[in-house]
Amino acid sequence: MVIGYTAGVYDLFHIGHLNLLKNARGMCDKLVVGVTVDELVQYKGKQSMIPFEDRIEIVRSIKYVDAAVPQYDMDKLTACKKLGATILFVGDDWYGTEKWKKYEEEFAREGIRIVYFPYTKGISSTKISEALHSVRGWIKETESAEVKINTDVLSAQQSKE
Repeated sequence: MVIGYTAGVYDLFHIGHLNLLKNARGMCDKLVVGVTVDELVQYKGKQSMIPFEDRIEIVRSIKYVDAAVPQYDMDKLTACKKLGATILFVGDDWYGTEKWKKYEEEFAREGIRIVYFPYTKGISSTKISEALHSVRGWIKETESAEVKINTDVLSAQQSKE
């Protein structure tokens, strides 16, 4: 049985995510997907819009996914070994970089192949997030929202009761 592994944040799930999972599942008998926990997303200097529990449930519900597991750190080699995965699926934006050339050697020594999939052009969670910020006027992750309550309205309602 060929077990494949991939990992990601999967925030604002979109067709690019689905394409990756569908293509990955076509190359293995069992696909295990690591979903990045909120703390690791924050460690990477970002913030997900969708909470971890919701994101993992969405991924778990995809028909191409056999199992979804929390991703607590960036150590994909240990995750693959622990899960018995012989293929790691990643986006092709990493292909050819010095870091990933080294990873390919490390993974190969463990009998794990890295397969790079092309990103779906024109779509990303970052682009969706930026569009929502501009269209809806949503605040950026680095800004904080202040809740304001009109106490005059509350006082008027209470006096009627």
